[in-house]
Amino acid sequence: VQLQACGGGLVQAGTSLRLSCAASGRTLSRLTMGWFRQAPGKEREFVARISSNGGNTNYADSVKGRFTISRDDAKNTGFLQMNNLRPEDTAVYYCALGGVLAVRLASNYPYWGQGTEVTVSS
Repeated sequence: VQLQACGGGLVQAGTSLRLSCAASGRTLSRLTMGWFRQAPGKEREFVARISSNGGNTNYADSVKGRFTISRDDAKNTGFLQMNNLRPEDTAVYYCALGGVLAVRLASNYPYWGQGTEVTVSS
């Protein structure tokens, strides 16, 4: 499986970005998708997760109410809509596929994209 994340950029606080994660090599369906981020000097952290059927989502407390994770299995693509961005959201964002059990743990995802950088200026 190859995952290609895109949509990052340099934006001002309070604005929005939409990240995309396109999968190739196998279908997204029946796989949990997650988004993680890693800020400079910090460990990779969980951002959001959507279940294989799209019926369940989970968010980190820091992004709840501002970010929305979604998926379009017909297009083999997942999304992370990020609204009201804050400087503390600055990080490289990674999409991941295939999470099982403790889906907030990065180590439980076997497939990863290369990351897309998001920088939020104040």
